[in-house]
Amino acid sequence: MTKPEGVPYLDLSREFNSLKDEWFAMISESGARGSWILGPNVHAFEKEAADFVGTRHAIGVANGTDALYLSLRALRIGPGDEVITTPYTFFSTSEVIDMVGATPVFVDIEANSFNINPALIERAVSEKTRAIIPVHLFGNPADMTAIRTIADKHNLAVIEDAAQAFGAQHDRQRVGSMGITGCFSFYPTKVLGCYGDGGLVTTNSDEIAEAVRKLRNHGAAASFQHDEIGMNSRLDEVQAALLRIKLKTLDKNIAARQRVASQYDERLGNMGITCPTRPQQGSHAFNLYTIRSTKRDAIREALMANAIGNSTCYPEPLALQKVYERLAYTAADFPVSVSLGDEVISLPVYPDMSGQQVERVCQVIEQAIS
Repeated sequence: MTKPEGVPYLDLSREFNSLKDEWFAMISESGARGSWILGPNVHAFEKEAADFVGTRHAIGVANGTDALYLSLRALRIGPGDEVITTPYTFFSTSEVIDMVGATPVFVDIEANSFNINPALIERAVSEKTRAIIPVHLFGNPADMTAIRTIADKHNLAVIEDAAQAFGAQHDRQRVGSMGITGCFSFYPTKVLGCYGDGGLVTTNSDEIAEAVRKLRNHGAAASFQHDEIGMNSRLDEVQAALLRIKLKTLDKNIAARQRVASQYDERLGNMGITCPTRPQQGSHAFNLYTIRSTKRDAIREALMANAIGNSTCYPEPLALQKVYERLAYTAADFPVSVSLGDEVISLPVYPDMSGQQVERVCQVIEQAIS
């Protein structure tokens, strides 16, 4: 008997084959011009991305971590300052806070959305607090209405970590347009991903945009004229060309991800599995489709035995890891984040995933928990 085919966690090969001719042609044009750094593709992509997100400015940088770091630098946040964020995210969200010399302050998340819990943010505000970094986790927008209300009340900056959520919306606004800055990653696995590293800062502030542009290029106001210590963090011209191509069909690709998610919902919702919630006002971009189950380990074992890709993100909250021992948090501070460590698993989701592949994943899960 022939064993059923596996399902990859993410398949970029078909996408690459469909885009390579157009992309290679643009690379050839760059070569003929001899423009590789901050060239016409970067400038064009910045304009197109700003129009898409709905901001006045978009500044290409080397990666999503730098986007967050440069946002903090542009806001002059540093030693003695505190920044509130979530413990249930990738390390770069909190890492950059330490990189500028500030102190991360962690508050727990909502069980349904996996995003920072606005009800807990205000309790964490102190006289040292300068900013809030909410994360639109897995492509699901955080409650920016509630977060901005708190920020406005206490005169705090909001830096959106939208690394996993390009194209998602909250209350008819794209993520990345609702804070003082929006920070995006174009790592290949992202909703809008390139074939290397890349990142973007979006903002409506002329002052912040100017500061980020200087800081990404060694603090230079002009050639060989440096106003401050910056860094080398420029979006690559070759990757910008690819991002321009992919941005044209991004809404279509997100709609395809949402169709896959709906197919999962229909099958898995009847199995006692907690499926991802959708924002009441907005749209989920489904960078990841992440479920909850008390039988998570059995599900993962079955998926792996059947060559079906999966991932268990963030098994331990950042605040409880060795790097933050000095902050003296305990598991009792983050009951929701801790509980997710044993229950969540992300399933394959990508635009060209077939209905048969979704059904195969669901069949294996059904057998695992029966």
